[in-house]
Amino acid sequence: MTLLRIAHLYPGEMNIYGDTGNVIALSRRIEWRGWEAVIDRIPVGEPYDFTAADLVVAGGGEDLSQLQVAGDLQHRAGAIHEAVGAGTVFLTICGTYQLFGHRFVTHTGDEIPGIGVFDLETLGGSKRMIGNIVLDTPWGTLVGFENHSGRTFLAGGQQPLGTVRKGHGNNEKTSDEGAVTRNAFGSYLHGSLLPKNPGFADELILRAVRTRYGPVDGLEPLDDDLEMQAARAAAKRP
Repeated sequence: MTLLRIAHLYPGEMNIYGDTGNVIALSRRIEWRGWEAVIDRIPVGEPYDFTAADLVVAGGGEDLSQLQVAGDLQHRAGAIHEAVGAGTVFLTICGTYQLFGHRFVTHTGDEIPGIGVFDLETLGGSKRMIGNIVLDTPWGTLVGFENHSGRTFLAGGQQPLGTVRKGHGNNEKTSDEGAVTRNAFGSYLHGSLLPKNPGFADELILRAVRTRYGPVDGLEPLDDDLEMQAARAAAKRP
């Protein structure tokens, strides 16, 4: 039987907008195909071997939560970079997306170091960028909900996740949203992201299967009518 292991990084500290829904969506879509999904929950300070994981998922949190996890993330940086280089799939949302860049400077001027998986930096602001968001991406249209005051700026060679059709995205000056390095993805999209974007969830699963088990043509299709109704409804909201 195909088994995929999901590592949920900082499930207590970084889950401010229900980002655990991404873990649930991945595990259900794995199980609906008759495979086994194992979930490892990794709090601050708990050792973890990232070579065992097929998908690593982390969510968002307030500035205080980011401070709590930033030091722990530094200790894991080498192992995370090795896993990214080996093709492990990462999905980082909001706060952990920021910490997977080079640094996050809060609106009060405090600098929180990142681990540099993505070539970007984030500067805190006083105005929040909040609302429904729609992206055009290589994996189709993605919908979600953003709520962040950090302005993220990509370096010239950093691939974004997508282009903003509606909403704010990484910042108010460019049209890009998120970042992609190998099989590591970062985004501001809450909602949570994957339940309303089943095609993107399957893209992550497919990449994980190929990394662990070798070449496969694709995944068995699922009935995603309800999920797509939710996506269409979210895309129409102001």
